[in-house]
Amino acid sequence: MMTVLVANRGEIARRIFRTARQMGLHTVAVYSDADAEAPFVGEADTAIRIGPAPARDSYLNVASIVAAARESRATLLHPGYGFLSEQAPFAEAVAAAGVTFVGPSPAVLRRLGDKPEAKAAAEAAGVPVVPGYRGADQRDHAFARSADAVGYPVLLKPAAGGGGIGMQLVSRETDLPGALARARRTARGAFGDERLILERAIERPRHVEVQLLADRYGTVRALGERDCSAQRRHQKVLEESPSPAVDATLRMRMSEAAIALATAVGYVGAGTCEFIVDEQGAFFFLEVNARLQVEHPVTEMVWNVDLVEQQLRIAMGERLSLQATPHGHAIEARLYAEDPSTGFLPSTGRISHLEWAGGARIDSGIEEGSVVGADYDPLLAKVIVHAADRGKAIEALGAALRGSAVLGVRTNERFLRGLVASEAMREGRVDTGLVERTPALSLGPGDAPAEARALAAAAFAASTTLAVDPRDPWRALAGWRAAGPATMTVVLDDESLRVTGAGPYGIEGRTVTRDERAGHWLVDGEPGIAVRDGREAWVKWRGETYVFDTSVRERSIDALAGAEITAPMPGIVLAVHARAGQRVTRGDLVCVVEAMKMELRVEAPGDGTIAKVLCAQGDQVRRGQRLAEFVAA
Repeated sequence: MMTVLVANRGEIARRIFRTARQMGLHTVAVYSDADAEAPFVGEADTAIRIGPAPARDSYLNVASIVAAARESRATLLHPGYGFLSEQAPFAEAVAAAGVTFVGPSPAVLRRLGDKPEAKAAAEAAGVPVVPGYRGADQRDHAFARSADAVGYPVLLKPAAGGGGIGMQLVSRETDLPGALARARRTARGAFGDERLILERAIERPRHVEVQLLADRYGTVRALGERDCSAQRRHQKVLEESPSPAVDATLRMRMSEAAIALATAVGYVGAGTCEFIVDEQGAFFFLEVNARLQVEHPVTEMVWNVDLVEQQLRIAMGERLSLQATPHGHAIEARLYAEDPSTGFLPSTGRISHLEWAGGARIDSGIEEGSVVGADYDPLLAKVIVHAADRGKAIEALGAALRGSAVLGVRTNERFLRGLVASEAMREGRVDTGLVERTPALSLGPGDAPAEARALAAAAFAASTTLAVDPRDPWRALAGWRAAGPATMTVVLDDESLRVTGAGPYGIEGRTVTRDERAGHWLVDGEPGIAVRDGREAWVKWRGETYVFDTSVRERSIDALAGAEITAPMPGIVLAVHARAGQRVTRGDLVCVVEAMKMELRVEAPGDGTIAKVLCAQGDQVRRGQRLAEFVAA
């Protein structure tokens, strides 16, 4: 029996294991201390610890992963996406250990992973590229000259990177120095290489990519395109296939260009050739992702093909022999642990209730009870639907998001529902800047209705009753009142609600009763979901999610006299911009913290003075840790 080791985690590890089991392969998971109890670890035939939580010590630790491959006698190593999936030195180390790397050769990875080289290869293959600069001179004035030549706005990109990480849009000359510094800092931290390239920014572009499969015998096949134009900060949030912006002629031209480039560089395996398409329908080469894409399920559903199976078969030396034809339309939404109403700040916590709607494919890395930490990308799951046409697929995705419940961490589910229901989405007019131009998509649900508050109070009351020790005769009387029903006062966000009864509950004139399923309730006969997790009560009511604080908070009368500036998330301090004694105004940048692959701005809370700086570049900080002391003006 052949053995496949998956050098990745979360939903993509589970996805690969699913296909590997169907193929009769023995599966091996590698995991960090943070993932010891994660679902993907328990689903593998063998699991091997590779290090502590930080990715650099585990999922980016080449020596540990190669040692695990040797220990498990792996035949194949699948890198998934992200982490080491496109790193040529890793592929070389895997091959040196006598294991087959599921992907292209190290030489191809090295060539396509370097943006200047990849663009040169595309030009040589006759593929159009965006005008710009990719020279060896990395001094600021070289980029300034190029920006003047191609015209603003321009895009800065890490030469060694991908996935939109570190990209900076520069609209005017005065912004260029700061953008160069930010892009270099991110590139150095994410890829260990601060080289940049510059491109002319295409106004309102579409992001369209072609899925490729290539065997080692020279056969290259294109499986249609995916439209990934719905993005936030250059990160994809929703993808679909086929693209509403691509007709049959453009599809053929883009597919031929992708095949030509793959053939020219000797590509083997699954990969994606990414393009941008302007408003006139002209397309330009962007990059090649030499791996499986996060959004691969939409191609699988339209073409009825298992791309992971094809990857594994190609790696095992089989010839590509697909007889696939496309049908219908598929859309995928990425569900992240983040709060759009607070600037998409990543969220951590425990999944206290998990329920997926029927009729959708769910590729997920979580289960009820899973702990979502701050060590890795905040992707929780992908919700994918397929229908006969685009309109029906949009309806199906909206229903799948409304009908699912992920409680315990804040998510972007409401943002996704708004995007799916938007006029631009329905009319197929999504471009890469739509989300930034539509701030209403990021708004929270507003004040919770009385029914949602009643649900939260009932969940709190029920959990409190269940927590009473029946062996203690005094505690067993909690809430009891002489000559009347049991009563309890529940505090939700510092406001008190009176709860009567022991279930059903009477709350502000409404009757709340348990439904048959755990976490499900009826408010005057209407269904909702509510659970309590620690000091928080989580509610899903009429499609909206609400979170209530059930603790009584102390208030400080000296709140305006001084303040502590704290870390919004666990992470690493990338840069410190303030100094002790500095006068600041509200919103001035104090420092930058990197968490979950995001740069988070830590700003002055008001006008005043930075009394003391308590952090330095490179510091590992925990959530709530003091970064600076601030005195209000």
